Amino acid sequence: MAFRDLHNNIHVTNALNPQAIGSNTTVAGAIIDTQGYSSLEFAIVSGTLTDGSYTPSMLEGDAANLSDSATVAAGDLLGTIAGATFALTDDNVTKKLGYRGTKRYVKLSITSAAVTTGGTIGAVAIQGHPRNGPAT
Repeated sequence: MAFRDLHNNIHVTNALNPQAIGSNTTVAGAIIDTQGYSSLEFAIVSGTLTDGSYTPSMLEGDAANLSDSATVAAGDLLGTIAGATFALTDDNVTKKLGYRGTKRYVKLSITSAAVTTGGTIGAVAIQGHPRNGPAT
């Protein structure tokens, strides 16, 4: 039985609009502002995948528009890129990839490869450990 309050201790935002990806491309998500929170996790969700692979990546920076962006180092990820990559057998699956770096702004992107008909992918950002609660 659950007895702890997760509801008031997380903030969930849309990180990548659920969308059909029908070509080899990189789809960039929203820039997530981590101010006020000490943890960030992306939940990446697939729909039906008919072909290809869908690989996440993360950028980080201190500028609100990520003009100073850099790829998040593997040591600042919770989980692995390989573990959060989707293949043809990953229909209707949720995978997660966390961030433990120190930059204020973070963005998730999905790069598709070997796609002819494609699939549907989306993601939400879950921010936790609010500095001032309850989370909004």
